[in-house]
Amino acid sequence: MPDKFSPTSFSQFLHTDQRELTLRTTFVRSSMELVTALVNLQEESSCPICLEYLKDPVTINCGHNFCRSCLNVSWKDLDDTFPCPVCRFCFPYKSFRRNPQLRNLTEIAKQLHIRRSKRKRQKENAMCEKHNQFLTLFCLKDLEILCTQCSFSTKHQKHYICPVKKAASYHREILEGSIEPLKNNIERVEKVIILQGSKSVELKKKVEYKREEINSEFEQIRLFLQNEQETILRQIQDEEMNILEKLNENLVKFSDYVSTLKHLLREVEGKSVQSNLELLTRVKSVHHSYQNLKRPELFSFRLTKYGFSLPPQYSGLDRIIKPFQVDVILDLDTAHPQLIVSEDRKAVRYGRTKPNICYNPKRFYVCPAVLGSQRLSSGRHYWEVEVGNKPKWILGVCQACLLRNWQDQPSVLGGFWAIGRYMKSGYVASGPKTTRLLPVVKPSKIGIFLDYELGDLSFYNMNDRSVLYTFNDSFTEALWPYFYTGTDSEPLKICSESDSER
Repeated sequence: MPDKFSPTSFSQFLHTDQRELTLRTTFVRSSMELVTALVNLQEESSCPICLEYLKDPVTINCGHNFCRSCLNVSWKDLDDTFPCPVCRFCFPYKSFRRNPQLRNLTEIAKQLHIRRSKRKRQKENAMCEKHNQFLTLFCLKDLEILCTQCSFSTKHQKHYICPVKKAASYHREILEGSIEPLKNNIERVEKVIILQGSKSVELKKKVEYKREEINSEFEQIRLFLQNEQETILRQIQDEEMNILEKLNENLVKFSDYVSTLKHLLREVEGKSVQSNLELLTRVKSVHHSYQNLKRPELFSFRLTKYGFSLPPQYSGLDRIIKPFQVDVILDLDTAHPQLIVSEDRKAVRYGRTKPNICYNPKRFYVCPAVLGSQRLSSGRHYWEVEVGNKPKWILGVCQACLLRNWQDQPSVLGGFWAIGRYMKSGYVASGPKTTRLLPVVKPSKIGIFLDYELGDLSFYNMNDRSVLYTFNDSFTEALWPYFYTGTDSEPLKICSESDSER
């Protein structure tokens, strides 16, 4: 190469270099095409069963070629149908022909030494332990690699079977398609793990808050009890001092009374020994003093009954029986003709007689009452009724056999358990026996709790969370909620769960 290039010489050199590059590229491409052609020749010269060069090649009707011995082995145990080991097309009889031309091409392929060695084939293709043949087929249903002989077994007779190469390509495509979803799934799960990790911190905060809330609540209860104790003890002390003062006053009065009696005694004794004239002269004053003498009243006392009730927020009533609250609604078929039931069947009041009321044996015609629609024959049930300031009402449960024609309310009646308010007699529990009730706080809302199996029916004054009365009986028949309104216009209202919480 010269030391210096002129523009012309440089152009010639560049042109020569490009030409050599083109020749090399053409040679490489031709070599690759030759290798490809030789590989194709090798594959066409190979038996699909033994994967070796064809020996005494034969051709069957579908066009595929095999070693004669390999084909005979494949069809050895078959009688009625003879499938092609490659395309699985079935023939009704053994039919094949020798292919001398293919045999010659096979010999040419052997001489060119372009086929892969048998050892390499054995490494790339596993052998069937049962038939000592290469595993060249794949069952798409059982997902098993098979040799030709295995593919003819009854186990895989109706399954779709294809070459390993085709099956591998198909499953490789499926696996490659699942890579991205798996990555996305991993990403989502990792986010969930991070989120769950943060949940532990959130849980710790909530538990700590709950712990502080409980401690605060119990501290308030403790302070409330302490204040209640101090107040009651102070009231007892004040009552003691007041009673003691009255006792002392009463003692002074009795002491003065005794002194007066003694003075009168001495005067009477002195007058009794005087002369007749002197006695009669002063007897009037003695009689006057004796008649005007008044004996002091004996002072008696009774200590006030002291106690306390927890505020509603500290009552365990809600936590114990509120989970059993049921949605009670009224049964229109049982309502007295003069009762007006609200559209949602949660309230009832006494009003005017409704026209065109059909007769119903379940209806109350004398007593202004109505039943709930719920049939209570097992389990625990709780409902609340707002009675307000009604002067007369009755709430409870009854059996279906309850008489509908009593004049007012059954005083002693089987199948009936209730409490109520009466204008003259106050509050009364009615059932197997009648009991008068003396609530400390006037109730405006009544809670009713039925434990059917235990045989308990309890009534609660929801104003102070106290128990008004509890029936202990044995329930053997189904029960229905009972509502008596009286003849005033104030309604009875069945509270919903949200109303009870408020």
